[in-house]
This record gives sequence, C-alpha cells and structure tokens, in this order.
Amino acid sequence: MAKWIKGAINPAHKGMEQRAAKKAGETTHEYMEGHKDIPGAAGARARLGLRLEGMHHADGGMVDQTVAEKLYSKKKVSGRGR
Repeated sequence: MAKWIKGAINPAHKGMEQRAAKKAGETTHEYMEGHKDIPGAAGARARLGLRLEGMHHADGGMVDQTVAEKLYSKKKVSGRGR
C-alpha cells in the first residue's frame, strides 16, 4: 500500500462512509457519489473514497504499475517555469 493511502485514512474515521450510507439506506458508492460535491470534510471523504474505490480490482489487487504510470504520468514541459 502506498504511503499516502495509509496517511489519508485516520483510523478513528475508518468505516465512516459505510456507516453513513447504511443509515441513509444507500450503498456506499451511491452515498459517496451524492456527497462528492459537498464542500468540507464530508465531501473530502466522499472524493477520497471514490478515488480509492477506483483503485480496487476484482482480484483483490491494486492497479498494476503500468496502468498507474499511464494514469498519473505528467507531460514534460520544456523551457523555464511551469
């Protein structure tokens, strides 16, 4: 697991989206989709949850390195400044 993922989830808040979704009578994904545009902590949790959800695969593994490189590669800009 990447270091930023470990640091992104506070152990005290683990499962918060699942509990809120269950209380609302929705799936976790439906709940996060409905709350991703809300400003503040609730929206931030929803956006993070959706991002992490996209990293899961049916086989239980994470995105392979070549796919991750394609998704997150940045264009190199020549010249000074950005």
